[in-house]
Amino acid sequence: MSGFLFVVPPLVGHINPTVGVAAELAARGHRVAWACADPALVRRLAGPQAVVLPCAGPAPAVRPPELRGPEALKYLWEGYLLPLADAMAPGVRAAVGRFRPDVVVADQQAFAGALVAERLGLPWATSATTSAELTGAYHGTPRIADWIRERLRALRARVGDPAGDTDPRFSPHLLLAFSTPELAGPSAARGDHIHYVGPSIADRPAATGFPWEWLDPGRATVLVTLGTANADVGGRFLAECVSALRERADVAQAVVTDPGGTLRRSGDDKDVLVLPSVPQLPLLQRAGAVVCHAGHNTVCEALWHGVPLVVAPIRDDQPVVAAQVTGAGAGVRVRFGRVTAARLGAALDAVLHEPAHRAAAARLSAAFRAAGGAPAAAVHLGRLAADARPEESR
Repeated sequence: MSGFLFVVPPLVGHINPTVGVAAELAARGHRVAWACADPALVRRLAGPQAVVLPCAGPAPAVRPPELRGPEALKYLWEGYLLPLADAMAPGVRAAVGRFRPDVVVADQQAFAGALVAERLGLPWATSATTSAELTGAYHGTPRIADWIRERLRALRARVGDPAGDTDPRFSPHLLLAFSTPELAGPSAARGDHIHYVGPSIADRPAATGFPWEWLDPGRATVLVTLGTANADVGGRFLAECVSALRERADVAQAVVTDPGGTLRRSGDDKDVLVLPSVPQLPLLQRAGAVVCHAGHNTVCEALWHGVPLVVAPIRDDQPVVAAQVTGAGAGVRVRFGRVTAARLGAALDAVLHEPAHRAAAARLSAAFRAAGGAPAAAVHLGRLAADARPEESR
């Protein structure tokens, strides 16, 4: 039996993929704990039984909605990721001392997990909840890559081993990518220690109150979602989606997630259902299409179910993920900031009625399922722990 400490940022999209992996490890008899700045969020996603060792951390960055491209990336790093690492590092060190893990599983954006493990001489694995940085996304912009390296070098001097030189985003021991080359594309990084395990799809705490009887089996259900971190910028886009879908009410009905409360809600609307949150995985089993921001989790969960997409990337890794979707033929891309109901309608018509997009989504679904998901990730982590044990104790 080995011990695994998951170090994650307090972000739903970064915790969810690891929940199934942690459950698999626990089912195999291993000890599992979490280090996170929001223990309540981990327990909400992983279950109340989750062992969570708290760390300090800033609130998620609320970026000005007009920021895009390099400016948005700079704000993310300087406004959130680097302060998060500085704040988490003491708590991660304390968690290691208390839990005594054999392996640290560090989210790709929870730099403190990797740097503390390196400093303490512990093997660590990277949990890559998006494949964007594994595809050379910044190779064409060396100034951005150099800027990131400088920031990580300074961070290592503060919280890691000054003599170390490993990029904390990429473990040299084990890197688990929750995607597959079929989606990530031919430029995806390869190596003996890199394993594309596909999405980690696991049961989540049961959601109550969704009106399943509202769904009309005679029409395609279209899920519209911008994830959990874009409520501040999504009002106009959601309104255009609603307009496009109302024009197609004879063939489709919409379920729209609107956590910011920007849309009017009507209890007797038979064509558009607006809710602050939805049980996404069960809903995807019934969906005919998804309109989203190209968030990696939403994209992979849709494609796991063979559902084609309309993607409207906003920032961060989303343009890269959107390009992966369209490159694989599983969806259509629209411009988030300028799209109209007419353009959204045309994109929806394509993914709902052109068989090529659904065939591509089905192909990616088969590749995802063959990759092994959470059980495969647990096997790789178990091997890393076994290899790290002294030979006489194996």
